[in-house]
Parts: sequence; C-alpha cells; structure tokens
Amino acid sequence: MDPLTAEVVDLIGTMVQRFHQEYDAAAAVHHLTGAQARVLALVSGGPMPMRRIAERLKCEPSNVTGIIDRLEAQGLAERRSDPADRRVKLAVATGAGRDTATRLRESLDFAREPLAALSEHERRALRDLLKRVIDPRPAD
Repeated sequence: MDPLTAEVVDLIGTMVQRFHQEYDAAAAVHHLTGAQARVLALVSGGPMPMRRIAERLKCEPSNVTGIIDRLEAQGLAERRSDPADRRVKLAVATGAGRDTATRLRESLDFAREPLAALSEHERRALRDLLKRVIDPRPAD
C-alpha cells in the first residue's frame, strides 16, 4: 500500500472510531446502547423488515430480535406484520421512537463543526468522494 493510501485509511479509521464513541455516548444519554440507537435510526425512517435490519447492521437476525424486544419495552418501537406478506415482521418506530432518534441525531456534534468549516462545494465534493469509496460501481 502506498503511503498516501495508508494515511487515508488511517484517517478513515480514526474518523469511524470517533463517530462510534460519540454515537455510543449520545445513545447512552437516551438509555440506549449504540446498537439500539442504530436500529432505532433505521426504523425511524419507516417500517423495515427485521431481516433487512440484520443485513444493514451485518449481524444475525436473532440479535435484531433482542434489540427490537428492548426497544419495544421502552415504547420506542413495535413489530407489525407486513401487509404484503404476513409471515414477514416489520419493525416500526413509535412516535416516541422517532422523537428519540431525531434528538439523538441532533446531539451528534462530532462532525457538525468540522463540516461547517467546509464550504458547500467542499462538503458536496466530500460527499461525492465518500459515495464513490462506498460504492465504486460507475453511476448510470
């Protein structure tokens, strides 16, 4: 690996580590684990099949079941049958869950100030580069 690539990899690693530390701390304020907060963020965007949550988090479906159990116990999420296929269970954020997910996201300061220091053009360029790194397939 060339030195520039190694430096970029190290910087990305540092950024990911700092993000997870802050995310976990913000989640704890809301009496959630980092994993619970990530699931809540996913389902606050709309109903999501439990299997898809597991795929997005790169974990076993049984782990998602336990996380949803704990979110349900706190009144932040619920399970519903998929109207298109009653065998499929959807996880859905409650109103309190959506509010909690919004407050949690708004409390993440890690990137807010550094990103605010970049111009809109720089933020767009950074976004576009990150998208290319995440999914290197050419856009149609």
